[in-house]
Amino acid sequence: MIGQDCDEMGIPVFPPKGLPDNQLDRIQRELLGFCNLIQPPYFPMLSVERFEDRNLIVLWAPGGQNRPYKVPKSVTARKKDYRHYIRRYASTVEARADDERELISLTARVPFDDRFNQTAGTDDLSPRLMEEFLREVGSDLADESRELSAEALGRQMNVVGGPAEAALPKNVGLLFFNDHPERFFPATQIDVVWFPEGPGGDRFDEKTFAGPLAHIARDALSHIHANYLKQTVIKHSDRAEADRFWNYPYDAIVEAVVNAVYHRSYEIREPIEVRITPEDLVVLSFPGPDRSIRMADLRKGKAVSRRYRNRRIGEFLKELDLTEGRSTGISKILKVMKGNHSPAPEFETDDDRTYFLIRLPVHPMTVPVENAHVDTTETVPAKTSVKTSVKTSVKIISLMRENPQVSIPEIAKAIGRTARAIEMQVSQLKAEGLIERIGPAKGGYWVVKEDA
Repeated sequence: MIGQDCDEMGIPVFPPKGLPDNQLDRIQRELLGFCNLIQPPYFPMLSVERFEDRNLIVLWAPGGQNRPYKVPKSVTARKKDYRHYIRRYASTVEARADDERELISLTARVPFDDRFNQTAGTDDLSPRLMEEFLREVGSDLADESRELSAEALGRQMNVVGGPAEAALPKNVGLLFFNDHPERFFPATQIDVVWFPEGPGGDRFDEKTFAGPLAHIARDALSHIHANYLKQTVIKHSDRAEADRFWNYPYDAIVEAVVNAVYHRSYEIREPIEVRITPEDLVVLSFPGPDRSIRMADLRKGKAVSRRYRNRRIGEFLKELDLTEGRSTGISKILKVMKGNHSPAPEFETDDDRTYFLIRLPVHPMTVPVENAHVDTTETVPAKTSVKTSVKTSVKIISLMRENPQVSIPEIAKAIGRTARAIEMQVSQLKAEGLIERIGPAKGGYWVVKEDA
């Protein structure tokens, strides 16, 4: 506290000495300069207070997220000699070698979702949302929640921390238990975009879901299920059993969307985007998978992350049965798509892991979704099943032999068919074992089997 005297025993002397009005700005500028000398820079919380008609500057220095910090041995020296200092009993002393090793062992950064949010207070947590969560997961704490303050309840749920005089909510608490987390984390939302004519068309419908994480995940999934999912039933004259399949299997969409909610960075101001076309459903989030994950393993559903970007978010999603939290999401997508007899999903990122894209191709035999409000089930006779044209198949295989990197749109343009028609025929050729796709849509290639 600047402007407050103490006696020899360290007890404040009242009334305080105070600070002149014309010195407040100068002192704050000096403090800014000193804070910039810290490595990495650290800025304590500062407040100018008026007490007994005197000015005081109050500094509060909570533990930083980038510890340990170094400061110059001499602030006025031209050449700065930076050292670590620690508090030993009643003295501040230079850290020795063993002390420094212990300090450096603490350099592992606190995950973003488990950090304190310095711009919010415990009153930004909604006791109603916390109670709803506790009741949904069957916690005994739910019955006591109404008798507790937001701070006390938050501490019980480990979404509030810090000393009693300066309690702060954690980011995970604001993401789940604030009605408008986008105020603290811009672009905390899911955008669902429908392109009835494909991404190159002139028309699209967009709906944005904002709010607590669990709510937006469920609301977006309900919206997709109600408006864009369609089951096709093909009846056969020679047998009683009908073939049933979905254009996009719902369980695969759940895993893709929840995976994005779980693993995206809430420091990056980019929303989760779900793009739906008559040809595919794409879930895009930022950034990409951790570098410890090999993309080859991920595409096989065998990737296991050594580090989780948002471990606390994962804990809450697991409590709500939205995720298993054991790196099983990708393998489940592969399993569900295969069970629906859909083309294999695609997983894509770049070398810098700046984004992650999950593409779920439409089932090749499904009845197209013509608009945003459709019947759930469509029954069609067996004659609507897809039959690959021999002539077109020969052209497709020929193009793949000439250029293994050729894309579906390029094949469609060369043959004079729609990309959707080519994709259906390619799926049939893959099912017959005549061709195989190695790698993602971008950067992969085709392998034509000898029997083709």
